[in-house]
Amino acid sequence: MTDSSTTVRPDRRAELAAGLARVQARIADACDAAGRDRADVTMIAVTKTYPAGDVLALAGLGVTDMGENRDQEAGEKAAAVAAAGASPRWHFIGRLQRNKARSVVRYADVVHSVDSVRLARALDTAASTRDSPLAALVQVSVDGDPARGGALPGSADPDVGLDAVAEALAVAPALRLAGLMAVAPLGWEPERAFARLAEVAAAFRAVHPGATELSAGMSGDLEIAIRYGATHVRVGSALLGMRPTLR
Repeated sequence: MTDSSTTVRPDRRAELAAGLARVQARIADACDAAGRDRADVTMIAVTKTYPAGDVLALAGLGVTDMGENRDQEAGEKAAAVAAAGASPRWHFIGRLQRNKARSVVRYADVVHSVDSVRLARALDTAASTRDSPLAALVQVSVDGDPARGGALPGSADPDVGLDAVAEALAVAPALRLAGLMAVAPLGWEPERAFARLAEVAAAFRAVHPGATELSAGMSGDLEIAIRYGATHVRVGSALLGMRPTLR
């Protein structure tokens, strides 16, 4: 973890409050423009590289959902936050190796990045000791490039085809298929990426009507993602400012 301190300076708390107000206003305006209910969109504060104190400050400001993408940092931070008396909903949003599944299920409430049948099975095994199923989203490859990660829509591949991954999650006793996640590919305009994702999501929900969550959009493109149906937006820099330098 970049900084294990759980203390927050008053000026930092004020910075976070101001950032939160700006982001919440953007989300509300985007929902109005799209004719959507603001309550249908959840903001995930992406707290990777930020200290536990920032998580506690955000929780104190009413933020309920936090996102992390590195297992070791996330596990230590979640433990520090819990020890300080807060219990946000933790979303693991980064690429996940199967050998990290057992660690991630100890603190994560949602995993956004399931992109293979093998990973789905590893998570199911790891989550078997939980009191409740672990929510899981299938990460979709919008551009079909397997090198970038993500399950492949329309592919019959038994490990990374979207249908195969979704079915593996749907039948896993310790998991709950919650929906889809995607990141706009490098070089793609967000409009093109999220329009494509919306097409994939519509077909997906026809087969899995209960899997309605759609995790898409970040600080720079959340309005477009909301227009195309995102139920969860992952916001880092617009909320918390420039990231600390990784050490």
